[in-house]
Amino acid sequence: QVQLVESGGGLVQPGGSLRLSCTASGSIFSIYSMGWYRQAPGKQRELVARITNNFRTNYVDSVKGRFTISRDNAKKTVYLQMNSLKPEDTAVYYCSLGDAYWGQGTQVTVSS
Repeated sequence: QVQLVESGGGLVQPGGSLRLSCTASGSIFSIYSMGWYRQAPGKQRELVARITNNFRTNYVDSVKGRFTISRDNAKKTVYLQMNSLKPEDTAVYYCSLGDAYWGQGTQVTVSS
């Protein structure tokens, strides 16, 4: 059974940075794409960034140039480096393995 555990969320001022981490249990991590999604109050969950098993990445337009997704297969961990954060980035962030397994979510709040 796969479990995903996220960490790294918190409160940050506009313009600040955070790095989210998501560590997986199980042995299938390296063969799947990993994604970071977010859901703000009253809005649908949206894909923020995805990294494939061969390290290709894609991002939603609103975070391009500010966020970077990466993965370390040896550590079974995916990261989301978030820079130049804006209030509209406030949401619960979830990691996903292959869009089949999900973490519990971590809150990111951008506010002065």
